[in-house]
Amino acid sequence: MSNTQEMNEDFEKIIISIVSYSGEAKGYAYEALALSEEGKFDEVEAMMEQCNVSVRKAHAVQTDLIRQEICGEKIVVSMIMVHAQDHLMTTLSERELIRKMIEQNRRLHRLEQALLNK
Repeated sequence: MSNTQEMNEDFEKIIISIVSYSGEAKGYAYEALALSEEGKFDEVEAMMEQCNVSVRKAHAVQTDLIRQEICGEKIVVSMIMVHAQDHLMTTLSERELIRKMIEQNRRLHRLEQALLNK
């Protein structure tokens, strides 16, 4: 196996880790949303923290690639790289929307509890 081929395989593994961490984060966020619909807000917070951990891992990989490029290393922009960046950015956007939805569910839950306690 040539050095270039090994480098390409290593690079692909790095890029795929962004997709993987982003997918994990998105899954945790949607699980938190589902838990919020059931009123399980303690579990929601734990799940969103897991989401944030996965986002930080993906972001760390992305930041390292940016640092490498700033330091003069040639970073190949391939379709898989674009796909990974797309995954990360949509995960970040969805996480923010899900946070808002969870807060709405929290408010709705409080209102329901207040009505039941009247």
